[in-house]
Amino acid sequence: MSKNLSDKKTAPVKTAAAKDKIDDAAFAFGRENYILLFISIGLLFVGYVLMAGGKAENPNVFNEEVFSFRRITLAPLVVMLGYALGIYAIVKKAD
Repeated sequence: MSKNLSDKKTAPVKTAAAKDKIDDAAFAFGRENYILLFISIGLLFVGYVLMAGGKAENPNVFNEEVFSFRRITLAPLVVMLGYALGIYAIVKKAD
């Protein structure tokens, strides 16, 4: 039982342009969506780092550093911006 070479199925030949373009159906998002998603993750990380700290050295002494502009105003705004950008990255339709 030998098979002829003509019976063998061959894979289609891909050109350089076809190799560069990845099938969009293989990924849930487009390139821009992923970039925006990673930027939003970075913003979330920065926001939570800005919130960290403010611990008192002595638990019997009140530390005003807890109520600094950075922790009360700036950090929550950065975190909200990160979440908003993440939601936008998810719902944005890929081109």
